[in-house]
Amino acid sequence: MLSLLALVPVLTVFLFLVVLKWPAKSAMPLAFVVTVGLSLGVWEVPFNQVLAATVDGLITALTLLYIIFGAILLLNTLSESGALVTIRKGLSNVSPDRRVQAVIIAWLFGSFIEGAAGFGTPAAVAAPLLVGLGFPAMAAVVCALIIQSTPVSFGALGTPILVGVSSGLGEGKLAEVTQVVGSDWETVIFTIGTKVALLHLLTGFFIPLLMVSILTRFFGKNRSFREGLRAWKFAFFAALAMTIPYYLTAITLGPEFPSLFGGLIGLAIVVWGARRGWFLPQDGIWDFDKPETWDPEWVGNLRLNDPAHLPIKMPAWKAWTPYLLVGLFLILTRLDALPLKGWLNGATIGLDNLFGSGINVSVAPLYLPGTIFIAVVLLTGLIHRMNRTAFRKAWSDTFRTTGLASVALLFAVPMVQVFIGSTEGAAGYDSMPIELAKGVADAVGSVWPIFAPSIGALGAFIAGSNTVSNMMFSLFQFGVGTRIGADPTWIVALQAIGGAAGNMICVHNVVAASATVGLINKEGMIIRKTLMPTAYYALFGGALGYTILNGFAFHIGTGIILLTLAVFIYLLVRFGGTPPGLPETRSANKGS
Repeated sequence: MLSLLALVPVLTVFLFLVVLKWPAKSAMPLAFVVTVGLSLGVWEVPFNQVLAATVDGLITALTLLYIIFGAILLLNTLSESGALVTIRKGLSNVSPDRRVQAVIIAWLFGSFIEGAAGFGTPAAVAAPLLVGLGFPAMAAVVCALIIQSTPVSFGALGTPILVGVSSGLGEGKLAEVTQVVGSDWETVIFTIGTKVALLHLLTGFFIPLLMVSILTRFFGKNRSFREGLRAWKFAFFAALAMTIPYYLTAITLGPEFPSLFGGLIGLAIVVWGARRGWFLPQDGIWDFDKPETWDPEWVGNLRLNDPAHLPIKMPAWKAWTPYLLVGLFLILTRLDALPLKGWLNGATIGLDNLFGSGINVSVAPLYLPGTIFIAVVLLTGLIHRMNRTAFRKAWSDTFRTTGLASVALLFAVPMVQVFIGSTEGAAGYDSMPIELAKGVADAVGSVWPIFAPSIGALGAFIAGSNTVSNMMFSLFQFGVGTRIGADPTWIVALQAIGGAAGNMICVHNVVAASATVGLINKEGMIIRKTLMPTAYYALFGGALGYTILNGFAFHIGTGIILLTLAVFIYLLVRFGGTPPGLPETRSANKGS
């Protein structure tokens, strides 16, 4: 019964946001009220603790809005300076095919930004950039969210592992963990990180293909999966170009750099290869239909200068400099070896023991990606020699767009904090997410590894963070592993990949990414489009884990793996070839 009650807030979000298609600004206040009611009435959490968790959530929501503001401001600044014209032309020279552009910007550039910053920043960068290139706003958001999977476990220089898993397992201070593992703590975390990387390497291989197939199915003129499947060679090329360096980095350097190096190396390889026509789709250049024919649901209120009507006056190096500076500044401010991280984190605003609850809240505004975005915007104004009118317009447009996202976030994040913080109530129950996970574990028993990623995904869906999901569930997952006689470090690794996959559907990631392109009140529609890749990631990853733990004999794990591979092979054989009568396009793409 406790597990069912703990499920109610999640079902409320899913029912009203996804099924009934309510906008997040309406669904999330309702979910907040339901969560507060359960926390006070069933879990009997003190009112001051619920109030403190709500304030904590409000402050977190404001930090997210700050990041959103910075990302939109950067895009508006590049639009006003004319840099977007050059960027769009440059990517068209790599390939005018929208499938190729989505893979390069979302999958590869997004993975690099994830490795540097994490916490939803890739979507805030990639989605508006795709819109600036001519993608419908909803298509840009869906692509940016789908890649919030494979690179996420090692985002922000490994924070979901180094902080999320480590803190969740007690940072080596819990005897039951250290006794089972029998190794020093640094080796334990390194070992879990390599297992996470292997699971991502195998599961993430299909993510670029899923992304372009969803792109063509929901946003193409013909509404067809097959147009995305015909890009399979390029999708697999990009997948390997990112995941192989990613895995090699994890097993040699540890959890800090896999996504950063994987994204950067993959970007260099794929752009170089695409310019030479390697693995480009052979079914013609795929593009969206004319904007006037687009479904109004796809279009946001972000209005950019139309590159088709602006002259190209800026060299490529100058146009791309702001994004290069974002990546550089994010890296420099997140490396422990440099003093910048300590200096920026030292400027902290904090509230201790809110309402006597014991909850402490602190924010380091200079360390937030929003500050880096704004700093780059100021430098861009100088580098691009913008006039005051254009610069002022970029700021005013940004304030207007950001304000539209505020209502949803100001209820979504407090709801999450109340849900997670439902501990130490007079009823004596564990927190709602733990009670929910315990119910699933009791129901499935020895086949738990298949379900372990789903719990991680649920945690990220609720909390909006792989790091927080790992903090909530790592010790629980470890305990389940020991109870069923499985290597608990593999179970924790499955938790981590599920927590990464859950970022594709978590509400405030969706709200935040949508806000950067001015797409408001369409959150449920977006989640319905990202549910399929999320389900694939959790199920296939769980099947891999179950097979690793139980051997390669025929069982439920190998059955799921073989069935999934059979479906992909059938679809590629059936629909992945070049249609008869179409000319080869390699030379056309190469010469563009």
